[in-house]
Amino acid sequence: MSRWQPPFLGAIANRSGAFHLLGRMCASILFAALYLFSFAPAQTALNPHSPTLLASPVGQWKTVDDVNGKIKSIVQIREQNGVLYGTIEKVFNPPVPHPLCIHCPGPSKNRPVIGLQILWGLRKHGGKWTGGEILDPEIGKFYRCSVTLEDGGKTLLLRGYIGFSLFGRTQRWLRVAGP
Repeated sequence: MSRWQPPFLGAIANRSGAFHLLGRMCASILFAALYLFSFAPAQTALNPHSPTLLASPVGQWKTVDDVNGKIKSIVQIREQNGVLYGTIEKVFNPPVPHPLCIHCPGPSKNRPVIGLQILWGLRKHGGKWTGGEILDPEIGKFYRCSVTLEDGGKTLLLRGYIGFSLFGRTQRWLRVAGP
């Protein structure tokens, strides 16, 4: 007595064992899918430099002076409810010890620069984050901004502008390497 098989597999399930080969291929595909969905997310969570996390601006960044190319500060970017925020964590070669934001308007005026939130309101739109603002604590001015990533997430391009993106400047920040 012959074994029943679905009619659409009739051409595949011949006497040469092709049906067996098809079953092995399906098992391999199933195993690969289980691996990707079971183990890969756990490895990503353990590795802060995984490609998945490098596709996000979340993390620590070295800000680079676009005039002299020197590292100015470390900014921590975090995500909360799909919105990016950035806070200054460290300042290199400050003009005075424990610098204050003396030029900042409003509630930021005379607050310590370290711990000051300078970036907020960025939301992801396609491959970039837009709609945010940035504060330049050296001069106390606010700018609209957008952020894109380059070099596999190792470089952040921050475009600050007034009005239209055409009228502004771009800074290149570098991701802080892990421990």
